[in-house]
Amino acid sequence: MLLYLDTGRAPNPRKVRIYLAEKGLTLPTKEVNLRAGEQRSPEFLRKNPFGGVPILELDDGTIIPESLTIIEYLEELYPTPPLIGTDPVSRALTRAWERRCEIGVYLPASRMVLSQGEVSEHARQTLVARLALVNAGLAGRDWVAGRFSIADITLFIGLETAFRDRFVLDPTWTNLSRWYEAMKARPSASA
Repeated sequence: MLLYLDTGRAPNPRKVRIYLAEKGLTLPTKEVNLRAGEQRSPEFLRKNPFGGVPILELDDGTIIPESLTIIEYLEELYPTPPLIGTDPVSRALTRAWERRCEIGVYLPASRMVLSQGEVSEHARQTLVARLALVNAGLAGRDWVAGRFSIADITLFIGLETAFRDRFVLDPTWTNLSRWYEAMKARPSASA
């Protein structure tokens, strides 16, 4: 197995880095310099025509693209500690919260950071509305889906992206603030 990641701190490869740190896994990696355009080289495009990282290349040459797909593959190989759930219900709820955090937090945060004017402001409003829902969902829970999971990793990546645009958490979001402090305290948060 060979894991292709970016040389910097791009969100989706970082999601995989945090996941690996939580699992205590070390995989052989090859760094791809996105700023230098290495992902557009003919060699890399043969591996991933979409030109993105992360990708996981298996020993037989099979390429598994996209962070969540890589994580789900690795979860099948290394189920302990479980980060996608332990039974059909917990896996379904974890995947639902992961999706909510990706679409409702990470994507608007990315649009807010990468856009300007009206698009950026709309993304900020969407982000605020979704974070209010996440804050409510954290009531009485330490982690987004109940147990620590990939949903927490995705939410963390989304918030870290938003903070690049000087976004601050609403002080009334006490559940989310408590969660964020707990997440930052995990050793994997620096991966």
